[in-house]
Amino acid sequence: MPESPLAHVVFFTLHDGSAKNRAQLVADCNKFLSGHDGTVHFSVGTCNAELDRPVNDRTFDVALHVVFSSKAAHDKYQQDPRHLQFIEENKPNWKQVRVFDSDIA
Repeated sequence: MPESPLAHVVFFTLHDGSAKNRAQLVADCNKFLSGHDGTVHFSVGTCNAELDRPVNDRTFDVALHVVFSSKAAHDKYQQDPRHLQFIEENKPNWKQVRVFDSDIA
């Protein structure tokens, strides 16, 4: 039986959430995290300032959305040198990182 797709969603809160720093993180996500084997969907962007309803969680600066074809593809991505370089180069700028991984039915 084939594995179900896996959604990997990451919310980054920066120490300095200036427009410049948010744009740099988005650029680095595109550079290091896109185009990996097994990626079905990739997107990254900043928190939408116009959506401020009581249900909106606005405690992040940048959101990364990656859907992998399987958990195996996700696991391979986690160890990929490009992913590890992304972490090494960007981690000092992160105040908080929240990761939500879910199977997709």
